[in-house]
Amino acid sequence: MILNIMNELGEKKVGGIVAENFRTAKVFTDYGIDFCCKGGVKLRDACEKKGVNLDKITAELAQVVKQQDETHYQDFGMTDLVDHIVNVHHKYVETTIPSLKFYVEKIAKVHGENHPELLEIRDEFFNTADALTTHMKKEEFILFPYIKAMEAARKNHFPLSPAHFGSIENPISMMEEEHDAEGERFRKISALSNTYTPPSDACQTYKVAFAMLQEFENDLHTHIHLENNILFPKAKEVFNSLNA
Repeated sequence: MILNIMNELGEKKVGGIVAENFRTAKVFTDYGIDFCCKGGVKLRDACEKKGVNLDKITAELAQVVKQQDETHYQDFGMTDLVDHIVNVHHKYVETTIPSLKFYVEKIAKVHGENHPELLEIRDEFFNTADALTTHMKKEEFILFPYIKAMEAARKNHFPLSPAHFGSIENPISMMEEEHDAEGERFRKISALSNTYTPPSDACQTYKVAFAMLQEFENDLHTHIHLENNILFPKAKEVFNSLNA
């Protein structure tokens, strides 16, 4: 399947590939291939002009095209769920922020005079990027290791040292408040962008930026759901059982 996709991609126009699947835009950006103003050339020709290995880039593009989320969450143990959140959702945020910051900055500069809302969208997303980066580190270095330690203590029947933050309700409440803040910020971005609907004069980069913002919000919803509604209730229950 991957080989067939790779062969097909080589003959497609760069702009067409991005139009079919906006997630491919990041790959082209990484290789310095213009999918916007010069998107009317075949990928094979664009690679030849840029000196990019066609097999290498088509392999990366094919992985993006075929990628699907088939993960089931409900039966995960806390450690497996933490690992999934970090490896899938935290990694997504970390790897997507640089490209998305570049795109929203670019469209704000190019189209901001005619569409001043783009300046506010840029500022809101930059604030989200900074806040989420700090938020995820607090989870990865403080809360999540303790959740894993709780599960190990319960499984192996050994006592758990008291946490410096007291009850686990304290860091969980803080994380939930920060989740609410970022959810509200993205509701504002969605409203400013007319639910991520590009205007009639939008270029390809404009369209990609809005599509990526929408995907970012969708991933954030799943990310927050896994923590607020599955991981955190389990963590509270185990904490209470260990401290009964």
